[in-house]
Amino acid sequence: MKINIPETGQQRVVIVGGGFAGLTLARKLSNSDFQVILLDKNNYHQFQPLFYQVAMSGLEPSSIAFPLRKMFQKKKNVFIRVTSVDRVDTDAKQLETPLGIVNYDYLVLAIGAKTNFFGNQDLAERCIPMKSVSEALYLRNKILADYETALSTPDYEARQKLIDIVIVGGGPTGVEVAGALAEMKKYVMPKDYPELNPDEIDIHLIQGGSKLLLGMSEQSSTKAQKFLEDLGVKIRLDTRVTDFDGEYAYMNDGEKIPTHKVIWAAGITGNTVEGLPEGSIVRGGRIKVDRSCQVEGLENVYAIGDIAYMEEEAYPHGHPQVAQVAMQQAKLLAQNLKAITKSKSQQSFSYNDLGSMATIGRHLAVVDLPSFKFQGSFAWFIWLFVHLFQLLGVKNKLFVFINWVWNYFTYDQSLRLIIKPKVPKRQELRMKEE
Repeated sequence: MKINIPETGQQRVVIVGGGFAGLTLARKLSNSDFQVILLDKNNYHQFQPLFYQVAMSGLEPSSIAFPLRKMFQKKKNVFIRVTSVDRVDTDAKQLETPLGIVNYDYLVLAIGAKTNFFGNQDLAERCIPMKSVSEALYLRNKILADYETALSTPDYEARQKLIDIVIVGGGPTGVEVAGALAEMKKYVMPKDYPELNPDEIDIHLIQGGSKLLLGMSEQSSTKAQKFLEDLGVKIRLDTRVTDFDGEYAYMNDGEKIPTHKVIWAAGITGNTVEGLPEGSIVRGGRIKVDRSCQVEGLENVYAIGDIAYMEEEAYPHGHPQVAQVAMQQAKLLAQNLKAITKSKSQQSFSYNDLGSMATIGRHLAVVDLPSFKFQGSFAWFIWLFVHLFQLLGVKNKLFVFINWVWNYFTYDQSLRLIIKPKVPKRQELRMKEE
């Protein structure tokens, strides 16, 4: 059975994934002669760089998500279907989805990446990742619920497990989460939970490498570590978390940390889809593509964004899995697809590195630009401006700006709500029977 999509006679571009790469491509093709089909598991785009602020009660989920249909309301050639992709049949040029079959003329895989637990099932089942809005919201609920429970827990060790947090991974996500938690401990806990001693709360940041922010300069890495240590974060370098049983996080040096919460930000691996040649999947679960983003060995099948592995002289081991790469690849692919229909030559992709940045806390950030590097207050304001500018939707920009201004002057987030989904009783019984 085919998905009910109008047959318009136009050449059809099917884009799988509505992240930075897929969304940028769909927007660039929305005024073209192509029929554009955008498939995604969600009906909204998620702004991943601010997931941690949802988890730390700084922003509501709706502030960093934007409905896909609202974006393409006036685009008659763009069709959206909320579904996943089970399999690709490159011979028949079809996708198999739970909703039915989707035919394509050109297929673009922008399926992104998922959290990498390196094959450790215990870590996968018990640690908390942050690759979606729902996971960030779950973490927010977990942190606040454990603080509430800690108020009624007289035993010191049991209370420590509730309030202490372990963060695994010293990249931008881990550093930003650690900084946000440290500021919550400093400014929020004494007001919201005066019965708890903030000095009892330990925030551990565990990094397997020899420094934080491996992809950034030595100067920014050193400064980020100092900022975090000044905020009271306990940093351990050259250390790996090997197991977590829900009560203790175990290190490779034999030490264990009592905690009920391990936030995993230690790496990513590509999402998978069946039907692609085995030879096209390379290190990190990424799909190997040529300089025009076409999957090697396949005709009219492309991959862009975090899932794409492309080598160029400056990046012999592939590009960094960041939003700028995804958006630049999408823009180039849109130009090339249009060029194909006009029998024009295609351009090769070259990544233009615009820089990288990470925020640690109030007036604390590090920024690496191609020409110069800086840290501190100015870097923090640059970080705020860049992320505000990149958000989709005027309303989202306004709400985020208001929240940031409020938090800045009051030293207090106002969104600390424990929101748990409630399953209707009849549905709950049906789920148990199944």
